[in-house]
Amino acid sequence: MIERISEIARGLAGEAGALLPILHAVQDEFGYLPGEGVAAIAEVLNLSRAEVHGVISFYHFFRTEPPGRRAVQICRAEACQAMGGDALADYARKKLGIGFHETTADGAFSLEPVYCLGNCACSPSVMVDERLYSRVDAERFDEILAAERERSAAREKPAAARKTSAQSRKKSARRKPA
Repeated sequence: MIERISEIARGLAGEAGALLPILHAVQDEFGYLPGEGVAAIAEVLNLSRAEVHGVISFYHFFRTEPPGRRAVQICRAEACQAMGGDALADYARKKLGIGFHETTADGAFSLEPVYCLGNCACSPSVMVDERLYSRVDAERFDEILAAERERSAAREKPAAARKTSAQSRKKSARRKPA
């Protein structure tokens, strides 16, 4: 991982203001900015680790922990707040047992604030991965989470079945006399 982060940093080091493009590229590749990668980035750019860490901690977009399998974004813009967005955000934090920029213990969901989903007329709005939901209240939020958990389980089931099937073929292949 460190070598790959160094490779990304070296590849982008010549750009003007290279730190931000490097941080974006690393997060795009790994889903977050691994703490051990800070030193590698700092070395390539001839910066201190504190300077790199300062930029990471300044921008809320950057994650220093692996994200959940599903990203739940709650709109925090004024239109959504006026229509119950604050109560929804409070409910979501309690329901998931996490705050913004955190991931549930099971790794299923990350909770992120977003400042406008462009769905103001149907606020408050929530986006899960790329799926937009309108007029979300506590009851609707529970329905959304349940549906997203079902989708996740449906995706994981075929992958687990393929793995089990492949393992069975390998076992039976070993039993056959050559």
